[in-house]
Amino acid sequence: MPTNSPEARRPLPERPNVRHLKDQAKDLLKAGAAQSITEAQFKIARSYGFTSWPKLKAHVDSLEEIGELKQAIDTNDLSRVKTLMTRDPELHRAPLGYGRNGPLTWVAECRVPLAPPGPERLAMAAWMIDHGSDVHQGGDGPLMRAALRGDRIPMMELLVSRGANVNALWSGYYPIIFAPCETVEPLALKWLLEHSANPNPPGHRQKYPGTALDFVIGTYGRSAELGTCMEILIEAGCPTKYKVPAVLDLLRNRLDLLVRHLDADPMLMHRRFPELTFGNTAERRLTLRGATLLHVAAEYGNVEAANLLLDRGADVNARATIDETGVGGQTPIFHAVSQFYDWGLAVTRLLVDRGADLSVRVNLPGHYERPDEVVKCTPLGYALLFPATHGPRPSNSTILLHERGAPD
Repeated sequence: MPTNSPEARRPLPERPNVRHLKDQAKDLLKAGAAQSITEAQFKIARSYGFTSWPKLKAHVDSLEEIGELKQAIDTNDLSRVKTLMTRDPELHRAPLGYGRNGPLTWVAECRVPLAPPGPERLAMAAWMIDHGSDVHQGGDGPLMRAALRGDRIPMMELLVSRGANVNALWSGYYPIIFAPCETVEPLALKWLLEHSANPNPPGHRQKYPGTALDFVIGTYGRSAELGTCMEILIEAGCPTKYKVPAVLDLLRNRLDLLVRHLDADPMLMHRRFPELTFGNTAERRLTLRGATLLHVAAEYGNVEAANLLLDRGADVNARATIDETGVGGQTPIFHAVSQFYDWGLAVTRLLVDRGADLSVRVNLPGHYERPDEVVKCTPLGYALLFPATHGPRPSNSTILLHERGAPD
């Protein structure tokens, strides 16, 4: 393995091979920088941070084996997997898969090919567990990755039957039940609850405090299945820190209950909610803190709720609260136009048709990887800051704003 040698000067290529390294040593010898091929190989090893040529060669050989193993897994070649792991049992602990948890994690995720686990993939996982792969690797990493999708339930069943823990903390901080909450997958969520997963996991988790219901409300993904996931958790007795009934009913698309709230308190649609600390999505840090119900409908792409609120007198240009640093004040359309893959297009079109001001310019949180970034922009300008959220082409939301003469 690499050392912390002060002579280490460069990283290995992405796909190193021994022949290429031997050629580098020969070039060094020809250039007169070494007296022998042994000395040249030693210098090459040290240049990559290894204490000797044999250690460098062993490391590169292991990487080539890991690459072969990944290829065998990706092609569902169980025979090849058996050959490689029987020949080198250390491959059961190879740094492969999400979080480099191990090959079993990669097998369980069923990402390549992206398909439900068939008989070959399930047989592969079972063989690996029976012959040395730890079903708990990475804090039950295999189960966590399998739980991201409802069509992977057969893999979840296999892993749990072999000892995987539905109440484990992946990587020490992420409850397994949060996986289908993150991806808004009701089938996987329901399966975990039926197998005794705790929706209100105990313990100190600094990164993601709260319950499964808090987490599914706050996840970055947008899905028509959000209400279903919320209902499943509510029926399981899962509490939430977001104790705003009108907001919760809007999120789970219970518009009949939302109407009751509005009938009981007509001013509700004009209220700002400072407790809404969720709502960031795509690549932006903007949340719903200090926003109105119409902002919530825009954020979650709920065009029916947005129509209902507008028909009852909600202000299409209502401003969210501006904080003590001067950040905020966005109108609902800012939330609609900056969604993954045009999730907010229908609401964007509605808000524009109902008179949304496209020239308003405010200070807002920027990219999620730049926590101190604040940007001053219009709705179109804000959407254009996050092009990766729209795929390879401009979003239809930004095209619509351009067509309506929106400034950037």
